[in-house]
Amino acid sequence: MSIPKEPRQLMINLMYLVLTALLALNVSAEVMNAFFSLDTGLKNSRAIVETNNEQLMKAIDKQADAYKNENNEKYRNQAKQAQQISAEFVKYIDELRQELFNKAQGPSKKDPNIPRDIRNKDITTRWFVLGQDGKRGVGYDIMDKVKETREKLLAMADNDPNVAAALPLDIEKLPAGTDKTDWVDFKFRQMPVAACFPILGKLQSDAKSSATAVLNFCNAKVGGQEFRPDAFVPVISAPKGYVIRGEKYQADIFLSAYSKSADNISISVNGSNLPVKEGMAHYETTTGRTGVSKYNVRINVKNPLTGEVKPYEKEFEYEVGERSASVQLDKMNVFYIGVDNPITVAAAGVSSNDLKVSGNGITLSRVDGSHYIVRATTPGEATITLSGGGLPSTTFKYKVKRIPDPIPLLGAQKHPSAIPNGTFKAQGGIAAVLENFDFEAQCQVQGYTVAYQKKRADVVEKTNNGARYNSDVADMISKAAPGDVYYYLDIKAKCPGDIAARKLGDLVFKIR
Repeated sequence: MSIPKEPRQLMINLMYLVLTALLALNVSAEVMNAFFSLDTGLKNSRAIVETNNEQLMKAIDKQADAYKNENNEKYRNQAKQAQQISAEFVKYIDELRQELFNKAQGPSKKDPNIPRDIRNKDITTRWFVLGQDGKRGVGYDIMDKVKETREKLLAMADNDPNVAAALPLDIEKLPAGTDKTDWVDFKFRQMPVAACFPILGKLQSDAKSSATAVLNFCNAKVGGQEFRPDAFVPVISAPKGYVIRGEKYQADIFLSAYSKSADNISISVNGSNLPVKEGMAHYETTTGRTGVSKYNVRINVKNPLTGEVKPYEKEFEYEVGERSASVQLDKMNVFYIGVDNPITVAAAGVSSNDLKVSGNGITLSRVDGSHYIVRATTPGEATITLSGGGLPSTTFKYKVKRIPDPIPLLGAQKHPSAIPNGTFKAQGGIAAVLENFDFEAQCQVQGYTVAYQKKRADVVEKTNNGARYNSDVADMISKAAPGDVYYYLDIKAKCPGDIAARKLGDLVFKIR
């Protein structure tokens, strides 16, 4: 391009050149910033990989703890060593990153995470490739460290060729047509400082990902799943082992340490295959005769790693019976009028919710479950009928009686006898006591006649209503003297359920 002679045109061309240079500088700054954005992205990716590696290690620990054996312990230790090897490599590179950051004049004013001299190529070329102070370039130390770390990680995977092919941490071959002498020269010569940070970050990411490959290998060796039983026992889950004739017997059959994800099993009963869904088979059969019935379960388990099929067999049994019902009187073998008579009802093969209990000549009230209270009002016979839930109507007959006659007592005296004068006068009346009666019941004395015969005198009689002495009788009792005789005649009492008072007999006492 010719130089214009006109000053105005010359100024325009100079301004164009300056603008072009400024644009070039802006593009260069954007590219430099892109390197650090890339480095930040690699750092975030490493964090995700590290989280995944921690989860893998937990799975390996869980499996090795659940199934303790030499093999699982070996691969647990190799997985831990792989993590340590990777962490040591990452730490080594972190130290180099910090040193490079310092060599590039430390943190910039705009962003303390970015060094000042990000465009400098001499620093990287001298430090990584050419070497300084008589030492070889750091890049060759990095290359050796990559090779060493790769070999160590592969050793933790038993030098498995599939793992070797999956390890990203490696010294890759130089592309065809390049004039670079080796991997270090290719990676770092004339690279700006900004470009070296993502290069180093990628090596760290490759180390983390390589550890993942080793962890996956070890995880597969110890099982790699939360559930991998190494011992099997056939198990049944039946609603009941005792059923009524004519009903169906039902049972779920599965392996112990059961898993819904188990898809490597087949189940048969007495030689007939059952459909397996989510690791479980359902078995049912109609029951015909009473007694014990048996059936044979066979479960074939296929090892997903070796393809080997192992059979497991076990015989099970269940009992078939008839429905039966019973009524138990909890206290005595009859129902007594006027008191609560507790009973317990039961019916084999029938739920208490389905069982119906009814009575004739009595009233029934349910306490809870199979417990009831019977109330009777009329002497004679009563019936209780059980039905419902497939149980044929079954009736039980019972006698209904009045409460037995109580014993009349004057204090503790119930038989004609001589009584000390002081003891006699200390009593306040007649009581009616139920002896050897299991129910809580009290009989009330309705009345009686007291006849008083003093020595060589006429008999004096007084009538008393209720149990305690009235004033006339009390006055007569107070006159007692040795040799006198007192007669308690026509003693009457009323017990629970009685319509009319009952006669209890007489008492005779001679004062001494």
